[in-house]
Amino acid sequence: MGDLGEFDSSFIQALEHRPKPNATEAQGIPLIDLSPISCHEDVETNSETDPASIEELVKQVGSACKKWGFFQVINHGVPLDRRQRIEAVAREFFAQSLEEKRRVKRDEVKIMGYYDREHTKNVRDWKEVFDFGVEDPTLVAASTDPDDDSVAYWTNQWPEYPPKFRETCEEYTRDVGKLIMKLMELIALSLGLKAKRFHEYFKDQTSTIRLNYYPPCPSPELALGVGRHRDNGVLTVLAQDEVGGLQVKRRTDGEWIGVKPTPGAFIINVGDIMQVWTNEAYRSAEHRVVVNSVKERLSIPFFLNPAHYTEVKPLEELIDEEHPPKYRPYVWGKFQVIRKRSNFIKLNVDNIQIDDFRIAP
Repeated sequence: MGDLGEFDSSFIQALEHRPKPNATEAQGIPLIDLSPISCHEDVETNSETDPASIEELVKQVGSACKKWGFFQVINHGVPLDRRQRIEAVAREFFAQSLEEKRRVKRDEVKIMGYYDREHTKNVRDWKEVFDFGVEDPTLVAASTDPDDDSVAYWTNQWPEYPPKFRETCEEYTRDVGKLIMKLMELIALSLGLKAKRFHEYFKDQTSTIRLNYYPPCPSPELALGVGRHRDNGVLTVLAQDEVGGLQVKRRTDGEWIGVKPTPGAFIINVGDIMQVWTNEAYRSAEHRVVVNSVKERLSIPFFLNPAHYTEVKPLEELIDEEHPPKYRPYVWGKFQVIRKRSNFIKLNVDNIQIDDFRIAP
């Protein structure tokens, strides 16, 4: 449990951000059946599939992205045993002593690995994490200086125990990686673009996977597993166990609503980059994680991020006189380096956000 055994003031949320004891459960969250495409490498090669079923899928995905910013998928093609295995090794890893886990501790130099002191919105989260890159090593920007083109590499740190930890994580990565690119094709089609429109951005992807462990919390009414935030990448594919705890901010009234786990489903979140690319046709969803005093919880997000040199801006195909760009361009790698720095330095203000690049109307 890391050093989370003691509850101190660093975990306490401001009064207005503390969780309510009886959160409303979300109703009507889109649950999308991907069986028409689950057996195929990509959306466009489904010659055996009825085109009408693909069209319906595209429509459902577009509607979910527009109205909610997130949705759940079933029959997605990722084998259940693949997910069960990564959950099992994650639980074994986090059950070790703090000394053992800290053998692969991350810091300002070793960005990947174990960590138990993360802050969201400058308040400490009640969780432990283990991060690894989808590409190993991951090619990233070396500095925040816009005129500095130098690069660095983030290399994964793999623990010796549990056995087959690395192998299990890499197998899971391959399967979910295929799923997330199919989802990107459905999203592209829903925007009236070519299915593979987004593929060019992921040649040197900076995507990461995180194992989140939330121990039982002695004061769940004061703390959060993860504070309110929006994912700053492109798309997130989240596996969560049966305990639940994910809450999403409802757009209509700002109320925090609980997302009940659906067995075997993945939760898909639209990220900030997608919001910029679509010029706000699709917007990222603000979410957070509540904890409880009895049960531990495990979740595994796959954060899809583009190459570090990607200039993020509204897509030309979606811009015209009636829809002028709402954001000025920014370089993803520079943005990412600034964001990562706050993991190790407690800031007194909000970290960089896409709102900093918004063009005034």
